[in-house]
Amino acid sequence: MKRYFKYVHVLVFLILIFTVFDIRYNPFQTEPVVMEPSEIEVSAPNDALYMEIEQKKDAYQEDPENAYIDEVWKKTPGRNGLELNVEESYQKMKEANKWDEALLVFNETAPDILLEDLEPSPIYRGHPEKEMVSFLINVSWGEAYIPEMLQILKDNQVKASFFIEGKWAQNHSSLVKMIEEEGHVIGNHAYDHPDMAALDKTNAYTQIEETNQILKTITGKQPKWFAPPSGSYKDETVETAAELEMETILWTVDTIDWKNPSVSVMVNRIENNVHPGAMILMHPTEASTKALEQMINIIKEKDYKIGTVESLLSESR
Repeated sequence: MKRYFKYVHVLVFLILIFTVFDIRYNPFQTEPVVMEPSEIEVSAPNDALYMEIEQKKDAYQEDPENAYIDEVWKKTPGRNGLELNVEESYQKMKEANKWDEALLVFNETAPDILLEDLEPSPIYRGHPEKEMVSFLINVSWGEAYIPEMLQILKDNQVKASFFIEGKWAQNHSSLVKMIEEEGHVIGNHAYDHPDMAALDKTNAYTQIEETNQILKTITGKQPKWFAPPSGSYKDETVETAAELEMETILWTVDTIDWKNPSVSVMVNRIENNVHPGAMILMHPTEASTKALEQMINIIKEKDYKIGTVESLLSESR
């Protein structure tokens, strides 16, 4: 009996031990130490290169510019501002182990007023300081030259904006598809090349909307840009396009290719008249096709990019 009580005492003792002490406790295991932010060593702000970038950032900053309506050039897109990204600039220069302005990294900051915030007004150009131009190719005839023009644009990695007449599109849907498949922007050039300034609102609406439906059926995309035939319009024309959520597009440089000038005449017109933000009007003519590559080369030599009307009129740099 005494032996039995002895075992009971041992068992109770063991139960007490396990109750008081956590058997999962490991005296050799240490918890991770969480340092307060003030305890973490940050080398970058004390680095001479980082401090140099920080000190110079204000000199590189450019404020965004709002879109506005110019008395002469009408609706004008704004331009994104520039803000120096100190951290990313530092990391790039740290790898190079030197200050190098070419390694600066910038973030673009959007303006408060965008193009679409303005009242209806035609658009003649992009931002006057944007180093980009755009080809506007109005199409209501000239189907024989479109494949060659598309090949030249492709060979030179250039995207253009084709404004297509609705009636022409109905008869040449395969060419419209070809233009769209090459990545060019397709805009609206009214249904049968009317004088838009002479039309009342109902007929103007019909000309634009009917063409939209035709182009959307062919490409699957709703056109956003309207180019009035021969550049003829009145305020009501622009307002009608705006009701259809479209911008009215004109131009600042005219190749006058419909007069069938020589290649040298067309090239000289580009040489003498192209400017930042220019919109260059042409048609699918023999003259434009022959001069197209030379015009592209001259524009690139002036360090201008060539983009679609969408790219040109965006706020991006």
